[in-house]
Amino acid sequence: MTHTRLAIDVGGTFTDVFVFNENTGEVFVTKTSSTPSNPEEGIINGIEKAGLNGKDIKIFSHGTTVGTNALIERKLPKTALITTKGFRDVTEIRRGTKEDIWDTYKDTAKPYIQRRDRFEVTERTDYEGNILEAIQEDEIRALARKLKRRNTESIAVCFINAYVNGENEAKVKEILKEELPDVYVCISSEVLPEIFEHERMSTTIINAVLGPIMSKYISKLSDEMQKKGYEEEILVLHSGGGVMTSSTVPRYAARLASSGIAAGAIASKHIAKLCGFDNAIGLDMGGTSTDISLMFEGDIRITKDWSIEYGYPIGFPSIEILTIGAGGGSLAWKDEGGSLRNGPQSAGAAPGPACYGRGGISPTNSDANLVLGRLGVNLLDGTMQLDKSAAIKAVKSIADEFDQTVEEAANAIIQVANANMSDAVRLISVRRGYDPRDFALVAFGGAGPLHGAYLAKDLNIPKIIIPTHPGVAAAMGCLLVDVRHDISKTYVKKVTDVSVEELTDQFSDLRTEAKALLEEEGISEETSTLMNYIDLRYKGQWRSLAVVVPDELTSLEDVLAAFHKEHEREFAFSDPEQAVEIYGLRVTAIGTVPKPEFLQYEPEGTIEDAYKETRPVYFEGKFVDTKVYHRDKIPVYTQIQGPAIVDQLDTTTVIPPGFTAEVDVYQNIIITVNE
Repeated sequence: MTHTRLAIDVGGTFTDVFVFNENTGEVFVTKTSSTPSNPEEGIINGIEKAGLNGKDIKIFSHGTTVGTNALIERKLPKTALITTKGFRDVTEIRRGTKEDIWDTYKDTAKPYIQRRDRFEVTERTDYEGNILEAIQEDEIRALARKLKRRNTESIAVCFINAYVNGENEAKVKEILKEELPDVYVCISSEVLPEIFEHERMSTTIINAVLGPIMSKYISKLSDEMQKKGYEEEILVLHSGGGVMTSSTVPRYAARLASSGIAAGAIASKHIAKLCGFDNAIGLDMGGTSTDISLMFEGDIRITKDWSIEYGYPIGFPSIEILTIGAGGGSLAWKDEGGSLRNGPQSAGAAPGPACYGRGGISPTNSDANLVLGRLGVNLLDGTMQLDKSAAIKAVKSIADEFDQTVEEAANAIIQVANANMSDAVRLISVRRGYDPRDFALVAFGGAGPLHGAYLAKDLNIPKIIIPTHPGVAAAMGCLLVDVRHDISKTYVKKVTDVSVEELTDQFSDLRTEAKALLEEEGISEETSTLMNYIDLRYKGQWRSLAVVVPDELTSLEDVLAAFHKEHEREFAFSDPEQAVEIYGLRVTAIGTVPKPEFLQYEPEGTIEDAYKETRPVYFEGKFVDTKVYHRDKIPVYTQIQGPAIVDQLDTTTVIPPGFTAEVDVYQNIIITVNE
C-alpha cells in the first residue's frame, strides 16, 4: 500500500526534498545539489537520498525552475512566429516602456524570436470576429516547407483579433501539423484568447519556446520515475498556485515559467492558516533573492501583470510575488555618493560569502550575521564550518570606508538589507491598500528567520511565524495545492447592456471547457470545483478588477457592490454613480487533491534539554550573552524570552531583546513583538 507523499522543489543551486508519511504523520527533509544541465537527475538523486522507492510514493508533486532558467539563459529551441501581415514587429515594439524610466542606457532584452524567424501571412479577421480574408493554403504549405529546411522546432501562431475568432489560426495549425508532424505548434486563440495584441503574442511566443523544453523534461522525468516504480501522474506546480499533470504540461508550458517561485507562497499561506491567521505576508529569503507574497482573508493575491524578463509579459494568472536582490549572499558596497548599499549583486554559490572559505572576499549578509554572533560557526548540524576571521576581514573593508568598528559596520549592513526588504513589503501591502499591522509575517527560506523579527518591528507587524522546516518550506508547498486551470475570454460590454441570461450562457461555454480539462487530468466530478469571475472597470479605465460571481447568477447588483468595495480598498476611491464596464470573463477549475494532515505534538521534556550554548550576540549597539537552543529539542508550548538564538539543520532563528517566542502544537515558532 503506497503511503508516501513526495514534494520536491528544484532550485538553481539545491533540490529540496520533503517527504510525508501518511501512516505515521512524520516528515523527513533533505537537500541535494541541483543538476541544471540534466534537471531530472537532481530529482532522482534527491529521491535516492531520501531512501524512497517509486512504488512507495502515492503522490509526487514538484516545482521546477527549468522554464525560468531557459528564458533567462536564452537556451531555447529554434522557434518561428507566424502572424498577420503588418504585425511582424509587435513583439519588438512592445509597449514602448522601460523598466527604469531614468536609465537611458539600459535596453530591454531582445525578443525570444528574432526578426528573421518572424513571418507574415495573408489573412484578416475584424474586431467583431468576421473573417475578412481567409488563409491561403498554398502560402502556408510553402512556409511550412521553408521552416522545415530551417530545422524549426517550434512555431507560435498569433493573428490579429484571433481572440474573437480563432478559425484562421486553427486552419494554419492543422496544415502545419500535416506538413511538420514533429514540430511543436501553439496558437494564441487556444493559449490566451484575450485582447491586447502584445500581451497575447508574448504569451503565445513564450508558450512556444518553452513547449519543447518542458515536454522533453517531463517525458524524461516520467521515464526515470517509471524505472523507479512510480506509475501515477507527475504533478507540476504552475504560476497560478495550482498543479497540472504531465499530460497538460506541453499545452500550457508558459504557466511553468515561475513554477518554483510559487511554491513558497503556497507554503506561506498554509502555514499561516495552520497558525490561525487569514492575513499573512510571506518572506522567502534565500541565498540570492527574497520572494515576498501576500494573503488577505485566506486568499493569495493573483496578478496577470508579470514576466520573467521585463517587456515580455505572460498573460496567465499568477501568484503575485515581488522578488528583490536580498539574500544571505548579497554584497555590501559603497556607492558613488558615499552611501552604504546592499545587493542586488550576490556572491552566489561560488565563491559564496567570505565565511564559506571558498575564495570569496567581499562582505555579505551572511558574513555580517556571523560577525554579530547571530550565526554560529557550525552550520548544517556541524557539517559545515564557517570561517569567522574571513568574515571579519571582509566586513572590515566596509568598516574602513565609513570609519566604523567591524561590529558597527556589520550591523549597518544588516540594517540596510532589512530596510530594502521592508520597502519591498510596503510595495506589496501598503501600496495595494493593506495595513501590515493586520498581518502576520511568515519568515522562511535559509535566511528569512535571521531577519524576520527586525522586519516585523520596522513594519509594526505583531506576529512572526517561523515554520518547522523553513529551508524546505517551498518544497512542502508543492504538496498543498490542487489541480487548477484558468479559462478566460475577452468580453467588453457595459454592465447595463448585458442581461443575466447572456452572461450565464457565456459562463456556460467556459465551464464546459474547464470541465473537459479536469476530465483530461483524471479529476472526478465529485472532487471538482468551478469558480466564476468577472473582470470589471469603470468606463474609460485601462485596468480591471476581478469579482467573484455565484454559480447561479440572478442579479448583477451584488457583483457591482463587490466591485465598488474592492476598488475602494485597492485605490482608496470608488464611485457607485460611475458607469461600469465588463472587460473579461474567467472560470477557474479546481480539482481537489488530498492534503497531508501534519502531526500535533505533546510537550516532552523542558527547555533546558534544548540548551546548546551561550555566546555573545550583538544587539542594540552591544554584545549580549545569549542562549542558543537546538530547535528539534524545544518542547511545544514553550515560551522563550529574547534575546535567544534557535539553531536547526536548515536555518537559524533570531529572537531579539523585547520579543517573546512560543512553540505551537505543530512545532512552528511564533514570535511576538512586545515593544
